[in-house]
Amino acid sequence: MAYDRYVAICRPLHYALMMNTKICSSLIAGSWIAGALSAIPAEVSISRFSFCSFHQINHFFCDINALIKLSCSDVYSLEIAILIEGMFGAVLPCILIVVSYTCIIKSILKIRSTESRSKAFSTCSSHLTVVIIFYLTLICMYMRPPSLYSPDLDKLFSFLYTALIPMLNPIIYSVRNQEVKNALRKVVFGKQ
Repeated sequence: MAYDRYVAICRPLHYALMMNTKICSSLIAGSWIAGALSAIPAEVSISRFSFCSFHQINHFFCDINALIKLSCSDVYSLEIAILIEGMFGAVLPCILIVVSYTCIIKSILKIRSTESRSKAFSTCSSHLTVVIIFYLTLICMYMRPPSLYSPDLDKLFSFLYTALIPMLNPIIYSVRNQEVKNALRKVVFGKQ
């Protein structure tokens, strides 16, 4: 999405060329493949762990942090691998998004028309809102020290980034649509 926004605002005349079906398909396939492959090292490591007598996972799903807490094995090497994978799987995309939006903001600030500038910011605001909420919950979940570990907090943050944010996505993106805004006004304020 950040690349799409970058091309739409910074290179609008090249949009059709730079965002064709082949490139979009490649971006989607790359995301899916990278996501699937990034889980394999952790899954292989966890499959070799031994677990203590308590085998009930205190979580909504089989989260890696919950499994690490149940393990009787030495988990140091896995924790290091997760940290390294987090750098490539979360930090690198975040940096690319920040760089993309930096270029976008620079381009938007060069626009002379207030209306055009407002429209450009509006185009980016929904995606940026979702990205910020997503990364804040990931940071709270995976980048906190072990001394602050709490199963209840883990469940809350997991719920946020696996269920709530995907549910908010269509709402955040559709609020930009004028018809949706009018329908919301009717629901909230009654018939007008």
